[in-house]
Amino acid sequence: MAGAIVAVALAFAAAPASSAETATPDDTAHFLAGLPPAADSPLGALTKSPAWQQHANRFDTLFAREEKNQLSKIRAFSDAHLTEKHDVLLYLFSGPDFLYATTFFPKASTYVLAGLEPVGPIPQLTSLGRPAVDHALRNMEVSLNSLLTFSFFITHKMKTELNSGAVYGTLPILYVFLARTGKTIHEVSLVSLDADGNLQSPDQLAGETNADGPREHAKRPPPSAAKGVKIVFSDGDRPNQTLYYFSTNLADASVDRSGFLTFCDKLGTGDDSFIKSASYLMHGGGFTKVRRFILDHSATVVEDDSGIPLAYFDPKKWRLQPYGRYVGPLAMFGHREQPQMAQLFHKAGATPLDFSFGYRWKNKESNLLIAERTAPVTAEGESTASSPPSDRDGPGAQPGGKRENSAAAARARRKRAENSHKGCRHWGFFSVCSAN
Repeated sequence: MAGAIVAVALAFAAAPASSAETATPDDTAHFLAGLPPAADSPLGALTKSPAWQQHANRFDTLFAREEKNQLSKIRAFSDAHLTEKHDVLLYLFSGPDFLYATTFFPKASTYVLAGLEPVGPIPQLTSLGRPAVDHALRNMEVSLNSLLTFSFFITHKMKTELNSGAVYGTLPILYVFLARTGKTIHEVSLVSLDADGNLQSPDQLAGETNADGPREHAKRPPPSAAKGVKIVFSDGDRPNQTLYYFSTNLADASVDRSGFLTFCDKLGTGDDSFIKSASYLMHGGGFTKVRRFILDHSATVVEDDSGIPLAYFDPKKWRLQPYGRYVGPLAMFGHREQPQMAQLFHKAGATPLDFSFGYRWKNKESNLLIAERTAPVTAEGESTASSPPSDRDGPGAQPGGKRENSAAAARARRKRAENSHKGCRHWGFFSVCSAN
């Protein structure tokens, strides 16, 4: 008899959390974020469980701390120093970090995030047993711990955390950030890119039918094509915004075959680009295409020292504004030290930061650089000014791939000083503007 009771209890625990009724993406996002879903949501009953209530309390504490220490200060910084907002934000090497993307750039109409981490399926919590739902909640807490503690994801941990359980991938994390930043999710669809950078839906990839029989199959993307998710959302009564996250390899050997840069190119030029905790990948020779794309398409680049090396910002094209303090990379990235960056921050009198940013998350160790384009971008995406350093020369070379001698450098400095913009001054080969 006792065994039968135990068996019934186990069967109840493993039973689906609710009926076959499907919850909306917005309700699912709220539930995973520890926020109440709509009153009539099929997930409503699950919010009465001790596991969900503990989860909600933990997230309330974590996000309240994040709001106080980071997000409120970043919004104030953005309002003061990122006044020229643009329609598209490119955030490459991002993983699922929509939290910092929307805090720095709240008014972009289109966000494009990219990383190696898989998207995963669209979560359907009502079809899961309660143990699986509880595991998903715990996994959300573990997955978000590093970002909410250090301001960046720890990549090797994400490989494990984002591939375990019934609810996995970057999509649940994107859900949490959307809900916790007050967004309402309207549409969610899994997508892929063909080799020409065109969006493909799952229906297109599988082939559709009509009254006359099966339609011709859409051109299937190659195995290396970027796979992603498209989310349409809004913030209060503001116009709808669109978030894309693509799981794709941005290295030179793969990026051309993925269709990703072609997709981004179709969004136009004059974008905002955001680079944070990017493992210094664009400092070497393996990510030259992405680095060049960002420089050719961006009106503004916001980054820490792990992004594009300083020497690739041609002074004929860019005006630089340093913030915080440059103390060099962490020991594991010690070979990516930039003496030019140290001199820039010292001589320009960089404005202090009151929040953490990037790998140097400890108080008063973070650095942030705003690069604003001063030369126009043509319709082809290339600046009319001279080219950046050639890739074979590396970031140690001066723009154009040659090193100027001291006399030439002195003449260049005098000439730039004579033609400097109001509020700006020049250090070495870089135009540096103080913050107002």
